[in-house]
Amino acid sequence: MASSPRSPQPAELEISRQSRILAALSKKVIDLDELRMLAAQGVPDGAGVRSTVWKLLLGYLPKDRALWEQELAKKRSQYEAFKDEFLPNTVGGSSTPGGSEGHSDGNAEHVENGFLDRSEIAQDDHPLSLGKTSQWNQVAEHSEMIEQVDRDVKRTHPDIHFFCGDSSFAKSNQDSLRNILIIFAKLNAGIRYVQGMNEILAPLFFVFRNDPDYKNANFAEADSFFCFVELLSGLRDNFCQKLDNSAVGIRGTLSKLSQLLKKYDGELQHHLEITTEVNPQFYAFRWITLLLTQEFNFADIIHIWDTLLSDPDGPQETLLRICCAMLILVRKRLLAGDFSSNLKLLQSYPPTNIGHLLYVANKLQ
Repeated sequence: MASSPRSPQPAELEISRQSRILAALSKKVIDLDELRMLAAQGVPDGAGVRSTVWKLLLGYLPKDRALWEQELAKKRSQYEAFKDEFLPNTVGGSSTPGGSEGHSDGNAEHVENGFLDRSEIAQDDHPLSLGKTSQWNQVAEHSEMIEQVDRDVKRTHPDIHFFCGDSSFAKSNQDSLRNILIIFAKLNAGIRYVQGMNEILAPLFFVFRNDPDYKNANFAEADSFFCFVELLSGLRDNFCQKLDNSAVGIRGTLSKLSQLLKKYDGELQHHLEITTEVNPQFYAFRWITLLLTQEFNFADIIHIWDTLLSDPDGPQETLLRICCAMLILVRKRLLAGDFSSNLKLLQSYPPTNIGHLLYVANKLQ
């Protein structure tokens, strides 16, 4: 009697996925639909191509391979120009309110014993002015933003030597994160910097800085900046405080999660939100705004992001399905729990099989 066919082993499946992704990337013009389908199943760590795949999924690299070198050179040059414009010291020299040093002769008649005549100081130039157009107020806001970025960058994944520690490599990586976030804030005055953006930037920079191609790795900062901008373009409403209570703001997104859970598990949704009064904003605010970067270990986060970035409509719908799957996977504990135990469980989500989590999430379509 012939033996039954043997099921493929995990290592064999990994090799198969790796060869398929390599084949997809070798085409002169990349088929993005094919790449998204393959990447959604996870990019094999051993392939060394996750950096390239993510850049394609985020639209940073064009589909035509012949254009890659030209496009990368243009973007990287543009980023250097941003650094030159936005990263010099903003206090002192010509950036200081009241003009630059060495050019006081035009005001000489107004100076007596080193003091300007009071009538010559415009209200918006007064150091205590709180006006939006006050240069002093703008400098103060900028300094406050820099301090917040510095604090957050130093707190980014303190358990990973890539981001933290006394090594020159870790400090260099922190400097890159800091540069990107400051430039983003300066270019996006409507949002500026919002606490937690460092956590969204971290996976991008980690993947690009670990590109096996040393040339690409050396330009990880520039590449991360543009991919960060692209990623946030589909999520910016979650970071805009003015939209918090609107249908497109974070409360609207949390409401969508509640509706999704009700659709697929009405019993759980009722027990969680009505019986125990654990509303999504108590736990899912962080899940959604930080793209699950605080809920799992870093290796699992990278694999989740393979799937998130594969959604052609942006990560949010896929993110909501994953969040809903997270709730369903612990439904027994939630149904047996009260407010305190359920809140504790969801604010410190237990270790789980990421492959199974993504499988369940994929079924919620």
